[in-house]
Amino acid sequence: MIGLDTNVLIRLFVRDDPAQFEQAKKLFQSLSEEKPAWISVTNILEVEWVLRSKYDFDRSGVAEILFNLIGLPTVVIEEQKTVAHALALYLEKKADFGECMVVSSAEATGCTHTLTFDKIAARDLGMELLSS
Repeated sequence: MIGLDTNVLIRLFVRDDPAQFEQAKKLFQSLSEEKPAWISVTNILEVEWVLRSKYDFDRSGVAEILFNLIGLPTVVIEEQKTVAHALALYLEKKADFGECMVVSSAEATGCTHTLTFDKIAARDLGMELLSS
């Protein structure tokens, strides 16, 4: 298994550097189920942020890319079920993807509830609003 930095994923998805895109494409073509790529939750969070903030992808575009990525048999995603659940929330709700990951991770870990000051996260994700 090999780990990938977020910039490899970004080059593959946005093709903004032709030489690096070709290298990333060749790398992905060389992966197999026996020698997969490992992608962390941090990578997923960074990919979402970069695609949205630097390349103006909308929620559905980001989610489509990430759902396709986690569906590859040659890629191992850290906490794959949690990431998939967060992506589903991200498409369904108005909360930021990071907040979707927070609540999905908390649920997966067995937390009874998640506290927040974020009114949108409380409303959309069922977090408990911590107020003074």
